[in-house]
Amino acid sequence: MGEYPKLMMLQTCPFCWKVRSLLENLKIDFHEDQLNPLRRKKSLKFAGDWGKVPIWRESETDFIIDSTPIMIFLDEKYNSSKLYDTNSDRQAEWLKWVDEKLAKATIPILYGSLGSALSSTRTVSKLEKFGFFSRHLYAWTGFPIMWGIIAKTRVKKDGRKPKKLWHDLLDEFLLQFDGKPYFGGDKPDIVDFAAFGIVRSISPFRQFREIESHDSGIKWYNSILSTLN
Repeated sequence: MGEYPKLMMLQTCPFCWKVRSLLENLKIDFHEDQLNPLRRKKSLKFAGDWGKVPIWRESETDFIIDSTPIMIFLDEKYNSSKLYDTNSDRQAEWLKWVDEKLAKATIPILYGSLGSALSSTRTVSKLEKFGFFSRHLYAWTGFPIMWGIIAKTRVKKDGRKPKKLWHDLLDEFLLQFDGKPYFGGDKPDIVDFAAFGIVRSISPFRQFREIESHDSGIKWYNSILSTLN
């Protein structure tokens, strides 16, 4: 059944990038189990009704679902809970913010127009583990149009262009640093790695340049990136 521990994932899933960034920071050896997106539910039957990635598997029967619980587990088991304080309301609040605000903003920036949707789905088709025919089906037929319509509706409802939305979110996040280089103070904490992972999930796409134009945001991003190398 493969090597353990393993991260069941999709290459372009922002929540998977949250976990992967922490795994890299903690230098944890693990196996990447990249799924075929069109066969995801079949591959994840063992997890019951969850049906999503990421899933962290310590063994055949021992697994954890959902990105934030996985990150907290990894920090506890492999890092003596140095990054996450269970009594910190601030960390809990902003981990929720990362999922509810930052992660949801990935859809408008990648698929907010038909042109960006076409570009993004072609990138996804190259990065993900599709079969030959399903790769071309995903990249060129109904998926770009579907995503373009969904994301365009979100952009219209919000009233901000994707670049403006992302710059506003980064401003909101950076305000929490209180003059320090990271949310966690002088060193990144679990919230930093969670937010970084979401931003990092956009880096393979051409739209990442819209985030790179946020000077203080990209400075924080590159600072964390440098700690992983």
